[in-house]
Amino acid sequence: MSSSRYQAIPYVRISHPQWSKNATIYQINTRNFTAEGTFRAAEAHLPRLEDLGADILWLMPIHPIGEVSRKGTLGSPYAVKDYFGVNPELGTLADLQHFVAAAHARGMKVILDWVANHTAWDNNLVTEHPEWYLRDWKGDFCPTPWWDWDDIIDLDYKDPALREYMTGALKYWVREADVDGYRCDVAGFVPNDFWENARAELDEIKPVFMLAEWDSKDLHAGAFDMTYSWHWNDVVHRICTGTLDCSALEIYYAWNDKHWPREAMRMLFVSNHDKNAWEGTEFEQFRDGLDAAMVLSVVSEGMPLIYNGQEAGYDKRLEFFERDPIHWVEHRYADLYRRLFALKHANSALWNAPWGARMVRVPNSDKTKILSFVRQNADHKVFAVFNFSAEPVTAGFTEPLFTGAYTDFGSGETVDFAADATVDLEPWGYHIFVS
Repeated sequence: MSSSRYQAIPYVRISHPQWSKNATIYQINTRNFTAEGTFRAAEAHLPRLEDLGADILWLMPIHPIGEVSRKGTLGSPYAVKDYFGVNPELGTLADLQHFVAAAHARGMKVILDWVANHTAWDNNLVTEHPEWYLRDWKGDFCPTPWWDWDDIIDLDYKDPALREYMTGALKYWVREADVDGYRCDVAGFVPNDFWENARAELDEIKPVFMLAEWDSKDLHAGAFDMTYSWHWNDVVHRICTGTLDCSALEIYYAWNDKHWPREAMRMLFVSNHDKNAWEGTEFEQFRDGLDAAMVLSVVSEGMPLIYNGQEAGYDKRLEFFERDPIHWVEHRYADLYRRLFALKHANSALWNAPWGARMVRVPNSDKTKILSFVRQNADHKVFAVFNFSAEPVTAGFTEPLFTGAYTDFGSGETVDFAADATVDLEPWGYHIFVS
């Protein structure tokens, strides 16, 4: 019998909340989400978000914003002045509690944006605990090196007292506002052992969901349920703008399959607050391939994100340091996301991480233009075909995994594929076949 030293050791040591198994995520930039820019005004949108199929509502930082070295008129919400306070521009603690309770009543969860790496220059900790901050070569407080984040200064996680304080602040909002976890800003700039201990202490209160703004598998071992897939976003962006062909996605999904833990949830997105503000709207980033990119973010392995305004087809870069309310209109993207999220909820092959089925490549007639794969388990099967090119194509397939009877997600028609079947696709088109 083999020695215990040869037994496989599970890489991931945390358990995902059961409610995250088929969840989707929606980001709220509260300042610009409504004309009023408040929690109470945002609460009025909860019926719409529930109908859309959003499960996790991510609120951008809710804390008071620093005034020293502030950028713009209102400053960056990531320059936190008080970790135990609520930004009065957004409302009160009672307003936040009411928002969370109202979301819970509709079956949705709420996570807060957390900024652990740095604080505003005038955070109360600067005077109360100056020893908790990093210093530059001159001995002065310093922003994060090499970035233009002049409105913040970095904390030093070598100090155990800082770790205890920050963990206590994280626990405070779970207890006082009943939030369900956190999205953690630049999580990789903070030591992973801090996050792992914080996760353990939070889970003692209730099962939480933790999202890291980072693209590294080590964060999944003992701290985070989900990480950003910046890589997916970049590859699809470059395909849609003509600097890569579709075969680059095979490389991404090969790494996704073999390098990343099976239990790791990856967040897939065509926009977020950083992308929208600094690099361009999803329309600028994905051009004619936007619809295909949106659909792929839902049906491939990962959890899809909507950044507020996407469902309204909002094609404006939101001001980051000023009020810039979204102009809400009816748009076909709302119905597309609603249908896609309903499919994800109902079809267990599309569920998240260990609950869902792996993507299996279906070799096709031109991998430079066509991505094709199957996800299937004992109950459900999805066969997806995408044309990531500006020319119409007819896709043929060389292995029989895709064969069988399906319903076309787009048309509702029934199709029955034999081994020699082909699929016609318009430029930047796609078909999702569901069994």
